[in-house]
Amino acid sequence: MAREGAGLFAAFRVLGRFSGHVPHVLRYHGRHREFYLAAAVGRSVHTYNVSTRRPGNTLPQDITCLAADRMLIFASYDNILHAFARNKEVVHTYEGHRARIHLLQPFGDHVISVDVDNVLIVWNIQSEEEYLQIDFDKATFAVSALLHPSTYLNKILLGSEQGTLQLWNIRSNKLLYSFPGWGLAVTTLEQAPAVDVVAVGLVSGHIVVHNIKFDETLMKFQQDWGPITAISFRTADGHPVMAAGSPVGHIALWDLEEKKLMCQMQDAHSTAVAGMSFVPGEPLLITNGADNALRVWIFDGPGGTGRVLRSRMGHSAPPTKIRYHGQNGEQILSAGQDGTLQSFSTVHEKFNKSLGRGSINKKKSKKKGLKLDTMALPPITAFASEVAHQSDWDGIIACHQGYITCTTWNYQKTSMGAHKLRPEEFSKHKPIDIYATAVDITSCGNFAVVGMSTGQVDVYNMQSGIHRGRYGKEKAHEGAIRGVAVDGLNQLVITAGSEGLIKFWKFKTKDLVYSTELSSSPSGILLHRDSGILGIAFDDFTIGVLDIETRKIVRTFSGHHGRINDMTFSPDGRWLITSSMDCSIKTWDLPSGCLIDCFLVDSAAVSLTMSPTGDFLASAHVDDLGIYLWSNRSLYSLVSLRPLPADYEPSLVTLPSTCPMQDVDVSGDEEPCDEMIEYVSPEQLGEQLVTLSLLPESRWKNLLNLDIIKKKNKPREPPKVPKSAPFFIPTVPGLIPRYVPPEEENDTQSKVVNLGVLAQKSDFYIHLEEALSTNKYKAPLDLLKSLGPSNIEIELRGLAPEGGGSVEVMLSFLRMIGMMLNKKYNFELAQAYLALFLKLHLKILSSEPKLLEELSKLSMQLEETWIHLQALFNQSLCVLTYMKSALL
Repeated sequence: MAREGAGLFAAFRVLGRFSGHVPHVLRYHGRHREFYLAAAVGRSVHTYNVSTRRPGNTLPQDITCLAADRMLIFASYDNILHAFARNKEVVHTYEGHRARIHLLQPFGDHVISVDVDNVLIVWNIQSEEEYLQIDFDKATFAVSALLHPSTYLNKILLGSEQGTLQLWNIRSNKLLYSFPGWGLAVTTLEQAPAVDVVAVGLVSGHIVVHNIKFDETLMKFQQDWGPITAISFRTADGHPVMAAGSPVGHIALWDLEEKKLMCQMQDAHSTAVAGMSFVPGEPLLITNGADNALRVWIFDGPGGTGRVLRSRMGHSAPPTKIRYHGQNGEQILSAGQDGTLQSFSTVHEKFNKSLGRGSINKKKSKKKGLKLDTMALPPITAFASEVAHQSDWDGIIACHQGYITCTTWNYQKTSMGAHKLRPEEFSKHKPIDIYATAVDITSCGNFAVVGMSTGQVDVYNMQSGIHRGRYGKEKAHEGAIRGVAVDGLNQLVITAGSEGLIKFWKFKTKDLVYSTELSSSPSGILLHRDSGILGIAFDDFTIGVLDIETRKIVRTFSGHHGRINDMTFSPDGRWLITSSMDCSIKTWDLPSGCLIDCFLVDSAAVSLTMSPTGDFLASAHVDDLGIYLWSNRSLYSLVSLRPLPADYEPSLVTLPSTCPMQDVDVSGDEEPCDEMIEYVSPEQLGEQLVTLSLLPESRWKNLLNLDIIKKKNKPREPPKVPKSAPFFIPTVPGLIPRYVPPEEENDTQSKVVNLGVLAQKSDFYIHLEEALSTNKYKAPLDLLKSLGPSNIEIELRGLAPEGGGSVEVMLSFLRMIGMMLNKKYNFELAQAYLALFLKLHLKILSSEPKLLEELSKLSMQLEETWIHLQALFNQSLCVLTYMKSALL
């Protein structure tokens, strides 16, 4: 069964992809007056100017050919050609080829495409219609290069694998001239700055500068590095220089005036130079290759050689281990099969860093160069990093494939560190079959723990590189070390051996604290330091979760059908995400012990890491140069975290492209599936539970104090104007003169009118009357819950006979309270309503036998409920006190 709707993670974008085997294209934007570079990266087109990159739209498959004119960028995959406008929108699609397109040439209002079956089609750009189709015979003329010579109206020059060249008029569909060639396959054609002159690159390494008007060879050069892959002419500063690329990554610069080699730029790329172009009018050369590098070279030094002005580069071989660096979630450290350690920024690629390639001796490596470097270290298999003290000394420790020495790296200096850590007994000689297998670094950044294939576990100081001790007498485990971990307080070191044991050691004294045997041999461990949870991957494709406090396996997960490659915890320690060789990525919920998300990818994920901020999951895949980011959808949308059913069938998810992908919400017309409907909690979870209402405290807490609140809130009377005194004060006649006392106002009449029986019956009163016969009190209770405190007091006052009520209705109210206590819900409301009722009608209650009898029943119910609650409270308080005070 497949889950409807989206999962927990959504494809976002890919990091570290900058170039491929497709040559780049340089185009000039007339309105912006700026040169733009278009490079094909997988299924996308990147457009660069001097300082920024704009990812374009994504095609369904990897781009195999690229071209551009002043308005559009043309990209093809398989037998379909697309045209991009504004660097991102696909505005035209051309379908008609039956084989893969391998050559493209914009041609005014037309574009020419050639497929591997030797079919040339001229397309009208706007109408997307075929203007002309020419079929060539593969045996006599297999088209291998295509060029439109400058000033040659409606004409194209074709090169072939047989070595001959043909000049065609596209408008009249005529072959104008056939050049005999040089008997060698043509690999590339390039227009020279001079009119009628074309540079022809041959498979033998020869470069022929030929005048096609007179069919004359002007000059000829030869390179010893194999076929010519790219040619470009420099037009800046009047320097007549031609650059030529090779399959081994070298670039040769030829002086066309003196007709000789000017200089060589060796190891410009580690793979073939796919594309090369001089920026017109500037001493800049742009190159790209299949080594995932895009470089701009500037020629401003003596000797004519170039230096790298700026570059964008990722791994030239697939990454094998990735980990987030630091706590801000903005940098990902990546170790690749090319032997380099690189840092990729999730914010902007200008913050990317390359820490270089590991080397035994840096000075000797620089002298020998990239190809002949025998001092280079093998690829990194595992590493650990810590930001504490990284500005003071090295903060990264790494072990290499089949190599006994572990290296340190400095993130801030972006280079290999000062120390090479290996056991003292192997300081003079290097053993063949002993190597480091696992590393970890303490949270303080002071110590590194290294596990060996022999079972030894050593501790080194990161600042000095000095060996600080070893766990166990000679070795910690009988088998090879499969994983090491240090807790967050430097109290425990946990080691896993291939013999199936997990051991706990005191970090400082190196004493063995505890050892436990596992059900199977572990293949790796991962510790979440904040929660003290240890994830263990086993060789039988299962996963165990161990609590380092109790030292027991608390969870076991099974479901993978291949070797588990990597694991990562969510920042809160709630999820464990695993990847396997069965191409699945699964998310396990640790509190519930269930699988909550699973999806498949095209190639297996070899490494996983979760952002410390929880926003992204990063993955690296088999035979893939990129690092793929998956956004955590639970942070910004409603995601079902229910356990997946046993018959769940995971869906295949396409890997993210280079441009950020928007997570499209489900349209309003579609009905949400049952899993995605928001869960509504019932009013009462269980009949035996005492349940409170969801009303705010202001609705019931102050019911007993309403009279005090009203007095406090009563507005003050406005100040009275003093009576004006008469000029002559009146006196009482008599022998003794006395003043007439002021007349006092006698306001004995009450303004409160006792309506009595004239009062209208309220809805609450009517519902209580009906409940006497039906014994259903839900309606009056719901009505009372919807009222405010003042209205509640008015309703309860109206139940008494002097307020227009009756004893029967008061009895009905008490029965409603009894029903609430019986069902054990709205517990605090029952207490508040009963307290106010007793306060208002105490005199009437004491004089009515029916009401007194009902009150005695309520009293017994209240006492029973409270005794039950008090027992639960006391039990919980005892457990909490024990947990706080006991030394577990």
